[in-house]
Formats: sequence, structure tokens, C-alpha cells
Amino acid sequence: MSSVDPAHLDHPARPALSRRTFGGLAGVGAAAAVGGLGTVAAAPGAAAAEAPEFRERAFRAAPGRRSRRPNILFILGDDLGWADLSSYGSPDIRTPHLDRLARQGVRFTQAYAGSATCSPTRFSLYTGRYPGRTRGGLAEPIADRSAGLDPNHPTLASLLRDAGYATALIGKWHCGYLPDYSPTRSGWDTFFGNFGGALEYYSKLGLAGEYDLYEGDAAYKDLRYYTRIITERAVDHVARDHDRPWLLNLNFTTPHWPWIADGDTEESAKIVRRIEAGEARALFHDDGGSLAKYKEMVEDLDRSVGEVLAALRRSGQEEDTLVFFASDNGGERWSYNWPLSGNKASLQEGGIRVPTIVRWPARLDGGQVSHEPVFTPDWTATLLEIAGTRPHRAYPLDGTSLAGHLLRGERLAERDLFWRVRGERALRRGDWKYYRGKDGKDRLFDLADDPREQADKAADEQQLLGRLRQAWEAVDADLLPYPKPKG
Repeated sequence: MSSVDPAHLDHPARPALSRRTFGGLAGVGAAAAVGGLGTVAAAPGAAAAEAPEFRERAFRAAPGRRSRRPNILFILGDDLGWADLSSYGSPDIRTPHLDRLARQGVRFTQAYAGSATCSPTRFSLYTGRYPGRTRGGLAEPIADRSAGLDPNHPTLASLLRDAGYATALIGKWHCGYLPDYSPTRSGWDTFFGNFGGALEYYSKLGLAGEYDLYEGDAAYKDLRYYTRIITERAVDHVARDHDRPWLLNLNFTTPHWPWIADGDTEESAKIVRRIEAGEARALFHDDGGSLAKYKEMVEDLDRSVGEVLAALRRSGQEEDTLVFFASDNGGERWSYNWPLSGNKASLQEGGIRVPTIVRWPARLDGGQVSHEPVFTPDWTATLLEIAGTRPHRAYPLDGTSLAGHLLRGERLAERDLFWRVRGERALRRGDWKYYRGKDGKDRLFDLADDPREQADKAADEQQLLGRLRQAWEAVDADLLPYPKPKG
């Protein structure tokens, strides 16, 4: 394995991020006392007696450490809500393995997805750019075979592969279908998983009734519960001998609909019958699910992540592996997002703010919490720098590398976080968020005091609103336009 010390790459110090301390909402997440991540004050509904007291401290880098280039285990949950983990304030769901990961690493309270639905966020991660820079990223989300990630576009995987990494993707791809689009055409050496946005967990039938479990580009028959299958694959992958650093994108479909937990074979059979009868929304499971079922699914996700992390520990690679966990966007109808407003598909906070945890024992101290605003394209830039490589010159990134901040203690410069979906727009600068919903009204929120986005300051801060709107429109003008609706 190559030896690189990213902490000593040349990067100038950056000016401080001008931002008030994000007290209220940070306290909600940091206060979670269940699942082994307790603090002095428990989250609403959590019992502090269930876990020993644990106090997070504000993030502080530990500069001067050296390490070889890390393995990268990048884990995504699917439609997991902002507060669906006990370490983020869930009053009912227990997630001890992810809480332990947070205790051992850095928990982010103001981390955002690159978009409000599945495939655009994945585009923003794989390319490090706004989804609107690529035609495939304009689908929100991809629902047919007409769009996908251009195999000629450099990706996180292709750039790391060129830098000497072995690359693999296990689980949900959702960046296009065969024959034109595939992980193995976009930089991943190996792929095992599903191509579409959703599948029935046992039959592996997708939205159009197609069978959707593949190894490489060939269908793979396995009718067990999907989360079990990809967990086993991930465990095997991290446990094997590796002769070079590796990237594993582990993309769970849990807890995405349909609302089926391990063992729900009768409910599975009902949905399969509806799919085979041609019911277009059978997988959406509009008439199914419950808070109890959702809890089962999230806790199963937590156990599955725990199995993979245990395998990593047994393999002796834990110290030199950077583990990242997040959701691909905000939660759906069973999620717990308090105190945020909105859900998946919306650019309100509940649609784009996601739980995010990073652990790298060789370089980052555990038990820390960061309140810096960051979003998906930042992680692409960060991982490339940490791996000792650079983006392709013809495809500049829209994210900012956080390596200097995380590893060397540099302060982040103030910059804008930008989002665009059909009918909505949002831009965050410092504590301020400019938002326009489908009603066409411009709103302005001070997220430090109002994370729930209820107190519109547009009338009081008209000049600021104008500047942020102008900034959003300047970025938008550089992106591809949405195609006109058919008909």
C-alpha cells in the first residue's frame, strides 16, 4: 500500500467561517442519551439512565499526525431522516452501532445531502459537482432508462482507481440502467447490487417489475432479504486480503419503501402479486408501513452496519480506514425529523439535512461534534485530497475539500451551499438560508435561531435576500436547464 501524508500537502490557510454558534439544534442531536451515546441532558423522549454519561466536545483537529492513505468505507442509508438515529435525538429508535461509530469519530449536525432525492445526490457524490451539471443529474430521481451517469465523466471511483485504489460498489446504484450505464463503466472495479431506485426486498423486483439484483452486468439470483445479502457481501469484501488501499461504496436501500422488515414474507408476497398485476405504485406501499415497522428497518440497518464494522475491526484495518456514514437525502413519511420542517424531495431542512458521521482513528479523535455546514460534494473533494489525488481539470468540483479543516485545523472560509430541484431553490450562506418553494415566494431564514424555518425574515432583510437570490441565480445560470415536460 502506498504511503502518503495528506496532512503535509501544500494548502494555504483559509479565513474563518463567519457563523454564530448553532446552539439550539446542535443540542438536540448532542443530547441523545440512548444507544450508548448519552450526554448531560437527554434528547426529548430519551431516557438518560439507559446509557452511561457521554459528553461530546466541539471538533478540534489533531495536526501533526502521519498516516498512510486510508481505505475508504463510504456507507449510505436510503431515505433515513435527520433524527432517525438515537445519537441524533430519536425518542424510540435504538441505533447502538452507529452511536458507537459517532463516539469514536466526528458527528456532524449541519451536514446536507447534495439534493433532495436519491439519484441526484449520488450524482453529486460520484462527480463532486452539482447534479445540474450533468444531464443524468436532471432526473429527480431517475425512473427510466433514458438517463444515467455518462461513463466518460470522471468519478470519485475512477479518480481513486487511477491513483492506485481498488474500487467496489455494493448495493444501490441508481445512476442509470444497463446497457448504457453501470458502476463498472464509471470507475468501480466490481459491482454487486441493484440498478434502480427501489426494489422489493425478497423478490428483487423493481419499479417496472424487472428483476434487479446483479453481479457486474449479469443478473444474480438470490431471493433472501436484500439487506442481509449486501451486508454479507460487504463483510466478505472488507475481510479479504487487500494489496492496496480500497474504496467501498456500501449503499443500503434500507429504510426506503416498501416497508418490509426481515421476515415479512407474507407482506412481500402481497406486493409481488400487485407488481405482477401491473400496479404502477405497488412498490411505493402507500397503504403499508407503520412507525413500528420503520423502527424495525432502521434498527436492522444499524445492526447491518455493525456487522460490517466488526468485520473491519477483525481484519486489522480499522485504524487505517476512513468510515463515512450518512443518508442520501431527508426522510420519508415515517421518519422522525424534529425539529426540522419538510421531508424528502423538498429543499426545506428536513429534505436535505442528514445525519453524518466520520471516523478515521489514525487521524481524527473520537467523541467530537462539528457544527460546520457541509454538503455531499465537499466529501468528494475531501476524499480525493486525502487519497493524494486531484480532480480532472476539465471537470472542476463544486465542493470544498474539508481535509485542511479536519486534519490540519484550518478554518473553513465562508462559502455558499447551493441546491436546485424542479420548482424549488435554496442557498445557504453562514446562518442564513434563502428558500423558494413551489408557491414561488422568496423566503429568508436565520437557521441559528430558527432551524424549523418558520420565521420568514425576508421583509426585514430585503438587501440580504436580494444578494442571496442573486448568488443563487448566478450558479443556476451556469447549470443545464431542465428539459420541458413532455406533452
